[in-house]
Amino acid sequence: MAKNYSTFDAKKLIARSRNLMRALDIACRQSAVLKGMIRQAADIFLNTEVYKILQSLPVEEINKTLRTIRVKVLTDGGYVNMADLAHASVEELADLQGISREGALAIKDLLREFSDKIRQSTKLRLSVDRRTPATTQIVKAVYIYTHSLTYIKLCRSLSRRNPEVALLVDKLTPATGIFKRIFSSRTVKEEADAAYEHLLGIMNSDFYGATAEGALAALDQTASIGADVAWQDFAKNSIAYFTVLEETVPGLLGSEKAVGGLPLELANEIKGQQIITDGLKCTLRRYQEWGVKYILRQKRVLLGDEMGLGKTVQAIAAMVSLRGSGGTHFAVICPASVLTNWCREIVKHSDLAVIKVHGDDKKAALSAWLKSGGVAVTTYETAVHFVLEPAFKFSMLIVDEAHYIKNPEAKRTLETVEICTHADNILFMTGTALENNVEEMIRLMQILQPKVARQVKGMAFMASAEQFRDKIAPVYYRRKRDDVLTELPELTETREWCDLLPEEERVYEQAILNRQYAFARRVSWHINDISRSSKAARLKEIVDKAEKEGRKIIVFSFFLDTLHKVVTCLGDKCMPIINGSVSPQRRQQIVDEFESAPAGSVLVAQIQAGGTGLNIQSASVVIICEPQFKPSTENQAISRAYRMGQARNVLVYRLLSDDTIDEKITHLLEDKQNIFDAFADKSSLAEHSLELDATSVNELFRQEEQRIKLKRGIEDDPLPE
Repeated sequence: MAKNYSTFDAKKLIARSRNLMRALDIACRQSAVLKGMIRQAADIFLNTEVYKILQSLPVEEINKTLRTIRVKVLTDGGYVNMADLAHASVEELADLQGISREGALAIKDLLREFSDKIRQSTKLRLSVDRRTPATTQIVKAVYIYTHSLTYIKLCRSLSRRNPEVALLVDKLTPATGIFKRIFSSRTVKEEADAAYEHLLGIMNSDFYGATAEGALAALDQTASIGADVAWQDFAKNSIAYFTVLEETVPGLLGSEKAVGGLPLELANEIKGQQIITDGLKCTLRRYQEWGVKYILRQKRVLLGDEMGLGKTVQAIAAMVSLRGSGGTHFAVICPASVLTNWCREIVKHSDLAVIKVHGDDKKAALSAWLKSGGVAVTTYETAVHFVLEPAFKFSMLIVDEAHYIKNPEAKRTLETVEICTHADNILFMTGTALENNVEEMIRLMQILQPKVARQVKGMAFMASAEQFRDKIAPVYYRRKRDDVLTELPELTETREWCDLLPEEERVYEQAILNRQYAFARRVSWHINDISRSSKAARLKEIVDKAEKEGRKIIVFSFFLDTLHKVVTCLGDKCMPIINGSVSPQRRQQIVDEFESAPAGSVLVAQIQAGGTGLNIQSASVVIICEPQFKPSTENQAISRAYRMGQARNVLVYRLLSDDTIDEKITHLLEDKQNIFDAFADKSSLAEHSLELDATSVNELFRQEEQRIKLKRGIEDDPLPE
């Protein structure tokens, strides 16, 4: 083979090859380096927080532990706070007259103890709205890590050719000098020439050189991204960021309780449960993974995680894992309002086939499911048509909003229980705290694990006791959002008190005197000219401000005519109204349109229709037009936005009018909440004890009527005997 390259060409090719091999070796180890960058950024964040707190602690705090230290000596020496002491060395402190070396050492030991306690109690809460240099470094570090993984994986694959490339480099080396080539044998020269051609082909091919250089360039580009790019990505994919942080810096998010609440023996059994994730399209949070293990290990359970923790994702992951171990048929029974959402979530988060058993073609759909498998999704109303052969068994039944079957005599309960007899695994799901109604909990347990239900039947009175919780742990598992999603950004709730204009006041007072209580509850919204509404004016101000801050808004009201006036007030910014008459499919379409709508867009919904079943994390402002009789109704509505995946701090505005029924409802609920907080165990007493019953509501309106009559000088009617 004739030599068709120069000595310079050979040297250049060898240098390129060696540099590429070296770079690939470095890239292969890059994931560990990038994880180290995340830990380093987290450490800087913790140190920053520690320093802030130490700055806020005066040196007098020393005397609470070290009574022999003369604080005046420290302050005279210029040490004002604990951070000043942290900066000082032992020698600098010991040089102060009146502070011995032993005293200086004791001060530094105490500071280390303080710092350790602060670090342990400091938790990271990332929010787009509260960017700091320290949190920006964390977000950038996670961005670089997650976006580099694909290129690192590619580099590892390409590096498998490094030995071949190294061998070709060795064979080509004799061609790098005139004298080397002159004194080389003919065979060595021919090998060098062949090596050059072969190596040049590899280095220019998409199977090694060109691809490797492209991957390495992409790694460099990823490492140099700006803060804005990282924060924008965080806003879209916050769950992925929190998952990485949980794995890389355990405890930073404060989610240690994610796997708690179970007896030790049961927890150890669940820990060893394997999950098959092939076919799962999402990454499970640590607490979700634990929940899936619990579901798979216990087989017939009730998952009671609070709203926003992703019960649906855990259910889907459990089905995927069962499919991986041979399962073929799965079924979901849910309220009609979330039927479409279930189908969409299964497709979004897994490769499981979905068949909707509902509507006119429900029988054909059921037949197709029996034949082909997949996930059959049906409603409580359609379950009567879900007829199975006695011998037919399927892998898992999921019953969403399981409190729908709390009545053992109800038709829907009997139909659901019949379907349960065909399932190898059963998962009941509810976001309602069943500790609040132990008898209801036990009735559901009776379907799942009768033995456990019998054991606790006589223990209902001690529902808050640890013994009771241990007894029900094999079948009922609940995590609270405050324990698990500690990384959620802040939730700020504001009462917006609006002064009624004369016209509003006149219309409101007349409604009270006429005892038109439902009309009176629409205070400020009940006037014909919405431009004269004080609540509408404040609503518009809030929406305008939210738009300037790049936010989207949800507006809730119990009253449909109030929502129509909201749309009149805000115009084209509003999406179509979601109310009870809007089909689940259309509701989801409206939410999808809202997700892609620009900042300043407003989703308008009746609180009883839009407050459940929908995930609307793209909104970060929630406005409630009037106080509700049930705090749980408002909490559910807020949870549509304030849930896992929310990257911005959520602002909740309650529009209220002074000297109206708004004020009386708000204050009575506040009083009930204070009593509840003072005397109740929140985990075991009923949330509905905070609700206003008909008697309480009527009494409030009667008091309001008396106030207005007194104001107008109207003689009050005598009270009935």
